[in-house]
Amino acid sequence: MESAIPAHLETPRTRHKRVPDDYQPPYPSFVARYKPAVSRVVMAYFGVQYGGAAPAAAMDALKEIAGLFAVDGGPSHWDRARYVDQCACENVVTVAYWDDLARFNAWFARAREMWTGRKREGVGTFIEVLRPSVARHETLFSSPDRPEGIAVAAEGMSGEVQEHAYWGGMRDRLPLSQTDAMAPGGAPELIHDGARLRVVAHDNLCLIRSGQDWSDTAASERKLYLDDVEPVLREGMDFLRDDGLTIGCYANRYMQVLAADGSVSEKSYGQSWWKSLAALERWAESHPTHVKIFGAAMKYLSTLGPSAKLRLYHEVTVAAADEQFFEYLNCHPKTGMLTAVETVGA
Repeated sequence: MESAIPAHLETPRTRHKRVPDDYQPPYPSFVARYKPAVSRVVMAYFGVQYGGAAPAAAMDALKEIAGLFAVDGGPSHWDRARYVDQCACENVVTVAYWDDLARFNAWFARAREMWTGRKREGVGTFIEVLRPSVARHETLFSSPDRPEGIAVAAEGMSGEVQEHAYWGGMRDRLPLSQTDAMAPGGAPELIHDGARLRVVAHDNLCLIRSGQDWSDTAASERKLYLDDVEPVLREGMDFLRDDGLTIGCYANRYMQVLAADGSVSEKSYGQSWWKSLAALERWAESHPTHVKIFGAAMKYLSTLGPSAKLRLYHEVTVAAADEQFFEYLNCHPKTGMLTAVETVGA
């Protein structure tokens, strides 16, 4: 059994794992493995926001960003999802991934000016980027044969790893956790750049993307998931969206992944910004909404056992202050990290 932390990032621990060295997890899980030469990864969220029916400007923007992804320096992988936010606005978010920071930096200036550098009639746009060192990032997959998100840009998957299936496993998979508590530092600030609003967050901001894929399930399992698990998951996601600030969650989106033709697929993910990894851990371990999600998932998995075809994954980043970029144009004040800035709209 492997450690989730790759050998070249292992270091003598000053902060210890939550489990002993002989811990045996009850089921297999896997992590993405990057080439040792990869020192940073990039995840860039490009969102378009509008009310009512999709205006032509929104569709044009989506085509334009997809075209930029195809040029030299574009991402190794990208996908697209949609959700309706707490202000009843439709949001279509395209997230793109790189494993080469220099390539991203050379590409990004043009994309930024195209996306948030000009107003579009009836449309808001936003960019949310993290470019963490690999020591500040971890992934987890229930199956090794279908990567999602940043893992598509990785070299491959690990064998079975030890650090999972216990509270604290998420932290233990982060290489930086061997020596650093990753406590947050500072407070979010708002910067006006013409019509654009830029949020400067703080050190050790946390991002999680946590996904579900039920496309392989047969009719009976699909019904069990959609009737017994998904509504409980949605309830928790709605709590984080509407009341997350009370527990350290700045913003949450429960996204429906879109297929290549724009139709809704049988995949979803929650994507949320947290004040700290510790705040995310507290919600996961003890908040009633997540306890309910965990209970529904365990009942589902215990009912089906090894025959379950539902695929689960997540990616978690704890980003340094200089690894973050947030910019918004013509978006409502509850969009993304704008929610974290108390002076918005003042």
